[in-house]
Parts: sequence; C-alpha cells; structure tokens
Amino acid sequence: MLFSLNDNHREIQELIRRVAREKVAPRAQEIDRTGDYPQDMFDLLKGLGVFALPFPVEYGGNGSILSACVAAEEFSRVCYNTCYLMICQWGPFGAILHGGNAEQKKKYLTGLATGDMRAAISVTEPQSGSDVAGIKSRAKRVPGGYQLNGSKIWCTNSQVSDFIVVAAKLGDDDSRRAINLFILEKGMKGLTIGKKEDKLGARGLPSCPLYFDNVFIPESNRLGEEGRGFKAVMEGFNGFRPVIGARAVGLAQGAIDHATEFVKNRYTWKTRVSDYQGIRWMLADMAMQTEAARLMVYRAAAMVDEGITGEEMACHAAMAKAFATDVAMKVTTDAVQLFGATGISNDAPINRYMRDAKVTQIIEGTNQIQRNIIGNAMLGRPERRS
Repeated sequence: MLFSLNDNHREIQELIRRVAREKVAPRAQEIDRTGDYPQDMFDLLKGLGVFALPFPVEYGGNGSILSACVAAEEFSRVCYNTCYLMICQWGPFGAILHGGNAEQKKKYLTGLATGDMRAAISVTEPQSGSDVAGIKSRAKRVPGGYQLNGSKIWCTNSQVSDFIVVAAKLGDDDSRRAINLFILEKGMKGLTIGKKEDKLGARGLPSCPLYFDNVFIPESNRLGEEGRGFKAVMEGFNGFRPVIGARAVGLAQGAIDHATEFVKNRYTWKTRVSDYQGIRWMLADMAMQTEAARLMVYRAAAMVDEGITGEEMACHAAMAKAFATDVAMKVTTDAVQLFGATGISNDAPINRYMRDAKVTQIIEGTNQIQRNIIGNAMLGRPERRS
C-alpha cells in the first residue's frame, strides 16, 4: 500500500505547525502546571475550524482521518492538552455520526463541529475499564424512555460538556450485547459530576466520576437500536484509533525537538554534549523509532480513508496505537535522561512530555488490550473450556 501526504494534508500541517508554535507552545507549560481548563486554546481551535476535520464535508470537515492525524501530531508536539481538546470533541461526534439517527445528528453534530457545543463520552467504571462487558450501570425501561442508575469514572471533559454519551446495560441482561449508548444532557435531574482527578498527565482537561440516581433519559436520546447501538459505535471507533497514535507521535517528536536543542547548547569538559557519540546514537534511535511509529499511524489512517473496515482495519489500528504510544514512552524517557538533573524538574518542559506519554499507553484501550486484538486477528480468540 502506498500513501503520502497530499497538498491538502500539507496545507493543514503547515497551518497547524505555525499556529502551534506561535500561539500554543507559549501556553503549554502553564496549562500543565495549573491543571486549569484552557478556554483560550478551545477558542483558538474553534476559530481555526478544526473540530470537524475528520468528518464529512457537510459538517465542515474533509472526511480524512489522515488529516486529523496530521493536526493531532502537530498540536501534541507542543501541547498535549490542546490536542486533547480536539479529541474530546471527536469521540462524541463519531459516536453520534455512526450510531445516531437523522434527528440526533441534526441536533448535536453541527454544534460539535463548530465548537458551539462541547461533549464527553463515558464507558469506564470502577470495575470495568478494559472489561467493557463488566459494566454495571443499568438503564431500565420506563414509560417514555429509560431510568439510569450507576456510576462512571475518568470521564474526561464532563465538567465543561453540554452533553455526555454514556454506556449502560439495558434491563437485567448482563451480556455485552445488552450495552447501549445514551445521550445525557447537562442539568438532567439525578446526574452528578464529581470532583476532578489530580492526574499524572493530560492535566488541562478535567476527568471526573459520574453518578446516576434515577436519571430519566427520553427514548429519543438512545443511540441506535436496543442491543445494537454500542456495537455500531465501537466499529466506527476502530477507524478513529490512528488519531490516538498520532498524539503519541507528536509527543515523541516534541521530546526529540527539546532534547536536540538542549544537548546542542550544553557543554561538559569543554565539549558540546551533542558531539558525544553516545548522545548522537541515542538521538538517532529516538528518531528512527518515532519515524517508524509515524509511518504505522499514517498507514492505518490511509486505510480508513480508503474505506477498509472489519478485522483488518481493527488489527492495523491496534498496531498503530500500541506501537506509537510505546515509542512515545521510550522516547520521552530517553529525552528526560538527556536533560540529566534538569529533566526531573517540573520547571523543565520535557518532564510533561514523559507524563503525558504514560497516559497514552492506558487510555482509549490499554496497550495490553491492543495486543489482544492483534493476537486474536492472528490466532483467533482463545478457547475457554468449561
């Protein structure tokens, strides 16, 4: 398979790179330090019109996951949190695009695309992170809709969202096929958003627990058919996974940028640090690993844009996500090493790259789960004997 960035991709790359360096980079360290929501960065992204980027042209996008990967990489290269603002819009947008009906798309997608609305998506519970089938939240049928009870954790963006897409099981069925997604709007009675977590990385966007106490959800707020909506949305998310890898590539490249500049301007024993062969080899390995990750991410994104779906797509998307995020963790750790004692100071920007990289190995499906997907594609699912 051949793929490359076309003129449109390169125009996006040049624009985002310039804006990232001039407008975003000067704010990145402060956003991480305070953990405050970066409203100014959200307004910047809204003005650029990037929220609809990977989605159909009728919503202002160009229908290209590769374009979204390019944008995510460039923003993450200087500020993971600013990149995360886009991702938080894209998850709920993709859920409604793939699982919603015409009325739901009309009501929510235009607002998400323009940035006039904000949203979050919530699946994880205290005892069901990777084990989606272990979800305990229940939506029971009542006249006119559903009554939701249960709780969630780590719902990123929930504090600032106009609505949250929530996964819950229907009735008393305890199987995976019972899971559906529901749209909970801000202010619904019985919906409580808890205190935000003090996180290792991705600190600029709030991640909070959710509590549901007899929340009434109108039937019109269910995504898809009963017992089928969740599957439809998750299949759509496979095509979105390369963007998660792109965030990690951006972190790795940003760490290389910082480390290269540091060793070029530091001297020991009257020798520039960058002139030591051991340092050059470290940077060479970091560059090779990052380029390999970039190519895997771009290939997976190009497959999505070509319309490839199913197990083949899921496997390549899992490879790209797992490899790129593992590379980001290794490269950022090596970059901290190159900074020496300076690297472990919270005042040094490289510190934040390593902490944000750790987050990417866990969120959006842990890398162990990605390896399960790859292994299942190669060997089939493991036998479970009674």
